[in-house]
This record gives sequence, C-alpha cells and structure tokens, in this order.
Amino acid sequence: MSELSGGLGPALGLLTPLAAAALVGVMINAMVMVTAANGVWVSDNGVEYNIVIAMVALTVAAVGPGRLAVDRLFRWGEGGWTEAAVALVLGGVGAALALSL
Repeated sequence: MSELSGGLGPALGLLTPLAAAALVGVMINAMVMVTAANGVWVSDNGVEYNIVIAMVALTVAAVGPGRLAVDRLFRWGEGGWTEAAVALVLGGVGAALALSL
C-alpha cells in the first residue's frame, strides 16, 4: 500500500508530504532488507538507487507539488522545510515499525 500511495500521490499532486513519507519508508526498508549488504553502488546491487529515490521524494516534499496539483488548494501545497521534515520523520518511523515487525 505504501508503494502504491507513494507513487500515485506525487503523480496526482495529492497529499504530497505523506506520499513522500511513504516513498522514504519503502526505500529505507529496501535499503535495510535487500541492498545494504551489497555496498553503495547500484552496479553491485547497492543502496545508491534507493537513496536517490528517497532524496527525490524529500525534494518534492520540500519544493512542493506542481502548479496543477490538487495540493495547491491546501497550505502544504507550497512545500517547505516543514513538509520535508514531516516526510522524513514519518517515513523513518514507518520504516522502523515495518522493520520491527
């Protein structure tokens, strides 16, 4: 569900900070469970690609959705450091909960 909402949210411009949090959480889980043992570079199946996706999600949360996004109707539609911090914290907490289970 996190992968689906994390992918559709930014595409539609809907609940962008929460969608970014879902993507960050999924990427943290992928890094820990799948690619961490392989090193950094994606050519060795490392964490590089997962880090890039997580950083792009955080950047979209910080910059805000596009001008045609549904989120423009809400306060978080402009992005900012607060939205990026919320995405990072919620993604980290979600990943920690998933990994602990």
